[in-house]
Amino acid sequence: MQINDRTEWLEADGLGGFASGTSSGVRTRRYHALLLTATTPPTGRIVLVNGFDAWTVTPGGAFALSTQRYAPDVLYPDGAAHIAEFTNDPWPTWEFELADGTRVMQEVFVQHGASAVFVVWTLVRATGPSVLRVRPFLAGRDYHSMHHQNGAFHFDADRRDAAVAFRMYDGLPGVTALSNGDYRHAPDWYRQFLYTAERERGLDDTEDLASPGEFSWPLAAPGEQAVWVLQTSPARSGETWSADAVVRLVNDARAAERRRRAAFTMQIDRAADAYLVRRGAGRTIVAGYPWFTDWGRDTFIAVRGLCLAIGRLADARDILVEWAGAVSEGMLPNRFPDHGEAPEFNSVDASLWYVVAVHELLQLVPRDSTLLTAEQRRSLESAVTQIVNGYAGATRFGIRMAADGLLAAGVPGVQLTWMDARVGDRVITPRIGKPVEIQALWLNALSAVSRLDPAWRDVFARGRTAFVERFWNEGLGRLADVVDVDHVPGTRDDRFRPNQILAVGGLPVALVDGKRGRRIVDAVERHLLTPVGLRSLAPGEPGYAPRYEGDSAARDAVYHQGTVWPWLMGPFVDAWVRVRGNSQAARRDARARFVDPLLTQIRTSSLGHLSEIADAEAPFAPKGCPFQAWSLGEVLRLDRVVLVDPKKAQRSQRVAQPAV
Repeated sequence: MQINDRTEWLEADGLGGFASGTSSGVRTRRYHALLLTATTPPTGRIVLVNGFDAWTVTPGGAFALSTQRYAPDVLYPDGAAHIAEFTNDPWPTWEFELADGTRVMQEVFVQHGASAVFVVWTLVRATGPSVLRVRPFLAGRDYHSMHHQNGAFHFDADRRDAAVAFRMYDGLPGVTALSNGDYRHAPDWYRQFLYTAERERGLDDTEDLASPGEFSWPLAAPGEQAVWVLQTSPARSGETWSADAVVRLVNDARAAERRRRAAFTMQIDRAADAYLVRRGAGRTIVAGYPWFTDWGRDTFIAVRGLCLAIGRLADARDILVEWAGAVSEGMLPNRFPDHGEAPEFNSVDASLWYVVAVHELLQLVPRDSTLLTAEQRRSLESAVTQIVNGYAGATRFGIRMAADGLLAAGVPGVQLTWMDARVGDRVITPRIGKPVEIQALWLNALSAVSRLDPAWRDVFARGRTAFVERFWNEGLGRLADVVDVDHVPGTRDDRFRPNQILAVGGLPVALVDGKRGRRIVDAVERHLLTPVGLRSLAPGEPGYAPRYEGDSAARDAVYHQGTVWPWLMGPFVDAWVRVRGNSQAARRDARARFVDPLLTQIRTSSLGHLSEIADAEAPFAPKGCPFQAWSLGEVLRLDRVVLVDPKKAQRSQRVAQPAV
């Protein structure tokens, strides 16, 4: 049986939880699940319901509507072979064509703001009365872990009318299943599910799941529906449900979710909404699904496209104000861990990206606007000032402003820039000293804060002059990646990496323009550009890796050694247009050459999203996290800001999107 288990779909709940899977229905990751909830939004993620087996019994026989992969590599049953159509608009929907002519539609959607998933089966065409049977597969585990048969699992089912409640383990949320069908208790273990994506990643790849029983629905005539709602149940409740009430619940949720999604004018805008989630009373951005939560660096890069570019200024405000209170010694954390540990401040660039995002928000919101209260504006301005003062005076990990106005950073054993991979105690790309993109961010931060305090203007001017003098390599026609390597004055690392593109494009202030800017952009285009982003190291450089593959250590070792990063397409296209005078013709050409192909990929093969990374050589297979916030955000920023008339772009940014 030939199946497509590479195309993945995502249904996010706005709380950090989600449902996800493949268009074939075959789960290939430990993260593919039907009900995966965030117990402390957006963290504390727990897999409650992994999936289900479904089949239809008709006068012509029993036909599967699902397929599982079991070790060593067995596909059973053959439901994927019966898929006649699949669409992700407005949510994952399959149509199954059975051998006797019966046709069944299956829909899966998540309602925004609730930890619940809705599954609806509709009999589209019938050859006679049929019965739909479904067996859920339950776990109750951390979403990074795997589940195996054990005696502590509780198979008990508490049935009350149309509701069946399961509480798999003590101390974890339970699951309440609502339906307009019947339930028969028949507990059993299903063993050795095989997840091929985990095998490819060199991780443990098999899992056992528990199935407490079977749900069934009689479907006699076309148009009849079987509805199933799976939701978290933090405590056993005496609430009762009738079958009619469940049907009303599903119909109301379907109508509300359809209206909510219709408010987005384009599929890419709807996809962007998946990354905006609740954190406490505020908002934040999930860096990527299925395994990232909210990372500082990713949030502040992504917010420019996911919010500012499309006019979701209130969301941008809530996110940036939420983070404003987290400044410590001039630094923002790069990650809030899942389980309440102390925040990690191991990033030199996260705080600087925050300053850039705040600056752009303040540029879009006039002082007389009610969008920002005086207190919120002061909070943002105070955070920006604390960051610049903290960096200038010296803070953690050797971060300090040098006499030339540039920013030095780094200590052995700590990875501070976005090229942050490490294997054990070995940092793969330490980049200690003065990395090129850190200078671009630092000088942009100085430019931004000088609007609040003019005393920083002279520091900015001194640093900008020093930047060009220190980083430019006339012979190569480009910039160094790091100067004063390991804090040794006068040393250089001229390996050809994409970081220098941020000195020309992607930030409000370009540090290099004119002929030098054009030479940098041309060199990046020749050696680093691919159809899906920029390589992290040029072919021919020592350590260049054409493929991102192998176990965790092997993959981490090549994470920034050639691997393509789609988010870098944003700064590159911005720079490409700038060095051509930002003319209408340049913007038109850039859209046709670089952005339209990405938008086509988003609409057709990525189901609204872009991956985190890709292989450095053809066919540039997507790798890493399949749904990445900053990858999508930068394409949105290009589409709505960089490649449109500047006056029109600013007007559209000022108009907030409908409340969703």
